[in-house]
Amino acid sequence: MSKRSIEKFNEPLYQREALRFECTGCGACCVASGDYYVYVTKNEIEKIGDFLGLSRAWFKRRYLQRLPDEGPEEGWVLAVSDDDLCVFLGKDRRCSVYSVRPAQCSSYPYWPEVVLRKSDWLRESRRCEGIGRGKIVSKKMIAALLEKQADND
Repeated sequence: MSKRSIEKFNEPLYQREALRFECTGCGACCVASGDYYVYVTKNEIEKIGDFLGLSRAWFKRRYLQRLPDEGPEEGWVLAVSDDDLCVFLGKDRRCSVYSVRPAQCSSYPYWPEVVLRKSDWLRESRRCEGIGRGKIVSKKMIAALLEKQADND
């Protein structure tokens, strides 16, 4: 195997292959499972709270959970209902805060744990019917979405 072949093999999946995605609105990405959380930043908390007309304190009590072992401004995640649905997922399977949703939500499915290896992309496609549909999403767009998430960490 040539050095170039090895380098190409070590590139993330989204750099090696064209990835297609088109949201179908199924809401499957809004279902919590296992250790899945939607992390929110201080800015996102304020933005969503303002959108809902709630104080930061009330918003936190109503819509957020704290993860143990995190600092006072870190470790906030969106709460989930008793049936493991995001608190903002409506009965119509639509996001009630879509225009101000967290970066983690707006960048789905372009998360490092999904787009770096083909096996992970294929596994996620079993959960999300929009993966593999629609137009090819540019490598540049995917890289920008990954960068946006890194900036929120």
